[in-house]
Amino acid sequence: MKIILLQDEKKLGKKGDIIEASEGYARNYILPKKIGVEATPKNMNDLKLQKANSEKIAQEQLDAAKALAAELESKIVVVKIKAGEGGKAFGSVSGKEIVTALKEQHNIEVDKKKLQLPESLKNFGSYEVSVKLHPRVTGKMTVKVTEA
Repeated sequence: MKIILLQDEKKLGKKGDIIEASEGYARNYILPKKIGVEATPKNMNDLKLQKANSEKIAQEQLDAAKALAAELESKIVVVKIKAGEGGKAFGSVSGKEIVTALKEQHNIEVDKKKLQLPESLKNFGSYEVSVKLHPRVTGKMTVKVTEA
């Protein structure tokens, strides 16, 4: 009996896979636990439509990430920190401070967990910071650390 999986199942396969299962296993385990449904023509068509929809959404997310990466490329984020004696920076710049400054200066929201700082930003100057926007898209932006 052919079954379309509705969720990932360790020994059977991933969501959306079409598997061949014995009649008893399908009727007594897979169908009652709603792990899968019988592969009827209607269900096959629904699966095809769901896959097309999910591919469309994934493509839209990829395009949005590419557009945001291009926009970030041209932006310079200025972060001000206090200076100690001799003009040395007092502390370092965190990802949260960078995200807050990006929101205030350019009205762009990015999750702080997506920032990939090259090292801790303890000195004044310009740094290139990578932002992981999508599994296949990484944007770069310039962070300028200045004295407050």
